[in-house]
Amino acid sequence: MPPIALGADHAGFTLKDALKAWLERQGHEVLDLGTHTADSVDYPDYAAAVTEALLEGAAGRGILVCGTGIGMAMAANKAPGVRAASCVDAYTARMAREHNDANVLTLGARILGAEDAIEIVRVWLETAFAGDRHARRIEKVAAIERKEHRGHVPAR
Repeated sequence: MPPIALGADHAGFTLKDALKAWLERQGHEVLDLGTHTADSVDYPDYAAAVTEALLEGAAGRGILVCGTGIGMAMAANKAPGVRAASCVDAYTARMAREHNDANVLTLGARILGAEDAIEIVRVWLETAFAGDRHARRIEKVAAIERKEHRGHVPAR
């Protein structure tokens, strides 16, 4: 399995480190792209580092942690080919993979404790993309990204 890229801002670095330790105990190779202190940093810098690692093939998936997970998701989703999902429980993590083929998971360190975050990561890593009708929808998302989709809504 390719490495998992991790990134966090100052609000998320402690949870990132806990996830890193857990992932390594599970046998995953981890690419830790920082930050490594509580000194204030800008979350888009770390979202860019993780998405670049993913898009360049240095990592197979990415995990980003900030205060809420929202800023990281917004920044990561600006990168072409990235499908970042901010998940708050195991169910949303499973659906993010099964239905949306999320390749980046974002978490909120001010919302989740380490135990809950680890469970979300575990489910997210273990869940496969279902394909089928969901693949068609993922392609429509990619078309929006390429500016080829014009929001056609079928008549009912």
